[in-house]
Amino acid sequence: MKKERETAERPLEERGQWGSKVEFLMAVAGNVVGLGNVWRFPYLCYKNGGGAFLVPYLLFAVTCGIPLFLLETAMGQYTQEGSITCWRKLCPLAEGIGYAGQLIQFYSCMCYIIILAWALFYLYFSFSSQLPWASCSNTWNSDHCVDFSNRNLTTNWTQQPNNSSSAATEFWEKRVLLISGGIEEVGSVRWEVLLCLIIMWVICYFCIWKGVKSTGKVVYFTATFPYLMLLVLLIRGLTLPGALQGVVFYLYPDSTRLADPLVWMEAASQIFFSYSVGVGTLNVLGSYNTYNNNCYKDCLWLCLLNSRTSVVAGFAVFSVLGFMAHEQGVAIEEVAESGPGLAFIGYPQAVAMMPLPQLWAVCFFIMIILLGLDTQFVGMEGVITSVTDMFPTVLRRAGHREIFLLLFCLSCFILQLVMVTQGGMYVFQLFDYYACNGACVFFLCVFKVLAMGWLFGFSESYSGSVCTRGQGVEQTKESGQRVRNGQH
Repeated sequence: MKKERETAERPLEERGQWGSKVEFLMAVAGNVVGLGNVWRFPYLCYKNGGGAFLVPYLLFAVTCGIPLFLLETAMGQYTQEGSITCWRKLCPLAEGIGYAGQLIQFYSCMCYIIILAWALFYLYFSFSSQLPWASCSNTWNSDHCVDFSNRNLTTNWTQQPNNSSSAATEFWEKRVLLISGGIEEVGSVRWEVLLCLIIMWVICYFCIWKGVKSTGKVVYFTATFPYLMLLVLLIRGLTLPGALQGVVFYLYPDSTRLADPLVWMEAASQIFFSYSVGVGTLNVLGSYNTYNNNCYKDCLWLCLLNSRTSVVAGFAVFSVLGFMAHEQGVAIEEVAESGPGLAFIGYPQAVAMMPLPQLWAVCFFIMIILLGLDTQFVGMEGVITSVTDMFPTVLRRAGHREIFLLLFCLSCFILQLVMVTQGGMYVFQLFDYYACNGACVFFLCVFKVLAMGWLFGFSESYSGSVCTRGQGVEQTKESGQRVRNGQH
């Protein structure tokens, strides 16, 4: 009874706000500028018409990305609530949109941190005297391994047997994953990857364990340092032989590709993913702003930053891929990859062929870890804040948030243990392709826009900025009250 009385008497902690506007900008920039800007956009650009791909990309950015980005940020800023409880104030009938967004975010938290564990594994080996993915003299290499870093060997890939594989590919498949034959063959746990996963969870926990107070300070480093690494890699890449061919291949426009509906679908998907709309993270980040913050200006600059980073990252990536194609004597199409294939096979293989390979490997994997880290812990913050706002009398008491965050991390960790087994890559791909895919996010955004349009309608009285001047507040309250009373 005494313990229960002490718990009940603990004061509720304040919800808190960003210490400064810079903290908000850094947190959002860290969230929206992630791995997709580095390993997805450049590949999509070259695959779907080069410079011509920028036409549908920019069109969807203007018509969908920026408006949705502003809508979600303004919803959080106006209601000062997480992505679930904000709907209770605006449109209770649409509260399921908030729940669906948090479910997708929960799946994303489980998948995304696996990538960080792989990157940490590679970073550890980047300090070796000889990069293990640079040679075929390791115990895990097969007889069909080809060492591209050896200048004394013939490096033309087309002259190798069909069953040949690069040293980087074998390190990824036989050393890191020790991948099994299929999803039905789970196999044993990869203990080294598991240790890396535990380290990343501990880092993420302490990045946000004090809420917005700690998150706002950590993002000063995690959101800015990757740009320094990207700049270093960009300068290095552009000075390599074959870099110009890679850049031309990246941006050379093929206007005939614009007639393919798939190109437009992939452009829309990239906008939804890279702008991080639909899942409610922007609602949460915006809810820690002051009520009268000018989120119009903030959202515009953040969206421009996101798209510019994607384009610049393409130069960094394809200059290196052009160098690798030049060294191997093959077409760039044969070395260009996307996703984990780029980060853990293509780029490491190219780095191994450069002078001072350890230096460039360390820079690259530090950039990958920091790009993914802030996206991961900001996504976690979105889930924790949304649930905390649902049960404020319990979770805002001193010490309760930290315990709930620990339980959340442990739950995700236990559920994702299957992803660090020999068959874990197949499970990871299932989650990545189906649980967190573009169709889910697209439908959430459609329902969100329909709900807000049905709630507010369109009137000149709403053209004033709730974000900057607080106009239209009374109309908003009256409209929300009509919805709650079933009169809208």
